This record gives sequence, C-alpha cells and structure tokens, in this order.
Amino acid sequence: MTFLFRDAAGGALCPQGSVVCIGAFDGLHQGHRALVGHAVRRARALGVAAVALSFEPLPRELFARGAPPPRLMLPRAKLEGLCALGCDGVGLLRFDAALAAVSAEDFVRQVLVARLGVREVWVGPGFHFGRGRAGDIALLHALGEACGFSAHEIAPLHVDGERVSSTAIRAALVQGDFEHAARLLGRPYAIGGRVVRGQQLGRTLGYPTANLRYGGKTPALRGIFATWVHGIGEQPWPSVSSFGTRPTVDGQEPLLEAHLFDFEGDLYGRRIEVEFVAHLRDEEKFPDLPSLVAQMRHDEARARAILQRDVPAGATAAVQSCRA
Repeated sequence: MTFLFRDAAGGALCPQGSVVCIGAFDGLHQGHRALVGHAVRRARALGVAAVALSFEPLPRELFARGAPPPRLMLPRAKLEGLCALGCDGVGLLRFDAALAAVSAEDFVRQVLVARLGVREVWVGPGFHFGRGRAGDIALLHALGEACGFSAHEIAPLHVDGERVSSTAIRAALVQGDFEHAARLLGRPYAIGGRVVRGQQLGRTLGYPTANLRYGGKTPALRGIFATWVHGIGEQPWPSVSSFGTRPTVDGQEPLLEAHLFDFEGDLYGRRIEVEFVAHLRDEEKFPDLPSLVAQMRHDEARARAILQRDVPAGATAAVQSCRA
C-alpha cells in the first residue's frame, strides 16, 4: 500500500532508504512517467522505497494567487496516477509561505535525508527548488557527496520532435487540439471526479448533467465539448460537456457538466471520468434560457456526429446511443 505524507517536517518514513523523484507532475505526461519510471526501477534494484515528491498547491499557484496558472489535473488524480506507476510513497507537501522560505540546503537535509533516507534522487531537466529557486542539480550533486546520496537528471523527452511539457499540453488544450495533447500525455486528456449535486437547472431544461467540481483550481480549458464519459459501465458513454462558470445563470465556480446521451439513472456520488474529444465552441452568455436550450440542441447534434467518427475500442453499444 502506498503511503501519503503532506508535511516537510516529521519522523523518518523510509528506514531502509529510498529513491526519490521530484516534480510538479501536473498532468503526469510522458516526460513525468519517464522520470517516475527511472526512480521506480532504481528503487526496485536497490531494494528500497520509491517515493515521488511534489507540492500542493504547486509553487506557481502560491506565488500567483491573483491569476493562478491553469492545472491539468487535480491532486487526487495525481496521487492515483503516481500510485499506479509503482510509487511506494507519495509526498504532496503543503506549499505555503513557511515552506517557500526553506533554503535548498535545509530542504535536502530535512526532507530528503532525514525523512526519506534518500539513496538516489532523480529530477527533470532544468529543475530548481528551495528559497528563491536557488537549488539545482549542481547543488544536489554537492550535497549528495556530503550526505551520502547520488543525484541524477534525466534528459528531456521528445515526441515527434517536440519536447514534452505541461506548458505544451496546456497550449494544445486551449487550441482544442486534443490529438496533439494526447500524443504528449500518452493518453487522451480526461478529468475525473465524484458526481455532485448542482442547481439541477439542466434537468428542468431537458438536459440533465453529471457535475464535477474542479477543487478551486483553474482549469486548463473552457467551453463546450464532445466527450466520452467513463465509469458508467463497461463502455464509455457519449456525451456533450460544458466546462466553465455558466455565465447565462451567473455562475462563479468552474464546473464540468456532462450530459450523457439517452441515459437514465442516478449518478450522484459516482466517480466518473470525462474524456475530451473535440471543442465545439467557447462558453457564452445567452439573453434567455430558450436561446440557451436552442444552442444546447445544436451542440448535442454536433457532438453526436463527431463521436460517431471517434469511437473508442469496445464502444459499440455507446455508439448506438450516439445515433439515436
């Protein structure tokens, strides 16, 4: 079972030692997976724990509170993804003013050495850490010699000649280029969560939705999309989804609302995942609800047509629903 820790201070967590990889891991794209994979394989070879170390909120979110950067995934999805990659421990350290003030040297000694008993540390290209981002791979090498661990930096990963990065993926999502984003991620872009109760306005308009909150984070994309919903049954379910603040009804919080075609049932409390296939249009404010409903009918028709041409493996029954 993977252990999770949130605090930089505390007792030893890995008495037998560990191999640690450090990063933001937002999106867990192919570059992140390569880094984690290196650490896990080395940990298995040494017979010690493999630990992924990250931060929540991400440092960029703390330093840009007025305009926080968009996130590709929520903390729970990051934790689940790191566990699935074979990590024995995951640190999602609470990044606040106190942690931001810790020097790079103290961070290494307090967290990597004292808490994790690090034998090897692995980082991505251009990695910086500690107060004022003063720490880098050179400092890790120097401290490693003094504290008894080795430090390693993996080379950048390229796909079709392009360097894989969270920044490139966010740009692809904003442009609605989900195929490009999927190549960099190594899988289709999707957002998961537990279905919550909304205002139930969609039900009164003939478009009931399964609603997912985004945890107070800034999403990397907004608008109306053709989507597949996973977690309803054995096959993905065709749907049209809105991700935004619902300006027509004066919404504030970003909400992902998925309307599943021809679906009957109660999804409240169910964990689902919404896979994005195509961008239909930007979010907009309509003068009244009848105008909104008319546009929703048009969005549904477009989404059904798109999903008939973009069918995941094993989705035969769901496609029949698309054609209804």
